[in-house]
Amino acid sequence: MNSYVNMAVGALLGTVFVLMTVSIASEGIFHSESPEKEGFAIVAEEAAAAGGGEAAPAAAVPIAQLLAKADAKAGEAVFKKCQACHDATKGGPNKVGPNLFGLVDRPIATHEGFAYSSGMKDFSKGGSEKWTFDHLNHFLAAPKKYVAGTAMGFAGLPKDTDRANVILYLHTLADSPVPLPDPNAPGSATQ
Repeated sequence: MNSYVNMAVGALLGTVFVLMTVSIASEGIFHSESPEKEGFAIVAEEAAAAGGGEAAPAAAVPIAQLLAKADAKAGEAVFKKCQACHDATKGGPNKVGPNLFGLVDRPIATHEGFAYSSGMKDFSKGGSEKWTFDHLNHFLAAPKKYVAGTAMGFAGLPKDTDRANVILYLHTLADSPVPLPDPNAPGSATQ
């Protein structure tokens, strides 16, 4: 009986030896270095607090100064991102989002025929709030942070120049565009 135990222990040790040898050899053959830099980093933002209307952090440069240097043609190019959900032609249809013709200075959440989210309706204060240049600047920077509960799924335009260009382009889409804000007016100076 001792010889059977010795053979079983020997077979077990032999198997362990073969597995260890294969493991060490495969590590040497198939070893890969860790990358110096991650290929794709996923950044998750915290959800906006419930309660609605919490403003996004103030922009470093006032919108009046950004608009003074903005380019409507460049804004039209950036606006192509928006066209999947918004039409901006006069009398054009609502899509996933409302038609944006005449948006600047229009009362918020009042475009005819569009069903606005409750978050946007609350933010509009019954239509008494308007899409001012400043509101548009903050909203386009981070829609869900600026208007808690909005159904707009767009992440936002983080670059000041892109936002200013789009806002200037939207400003041109009106029968009678409202005057641009004065970049030299009090409160428009850089901080």
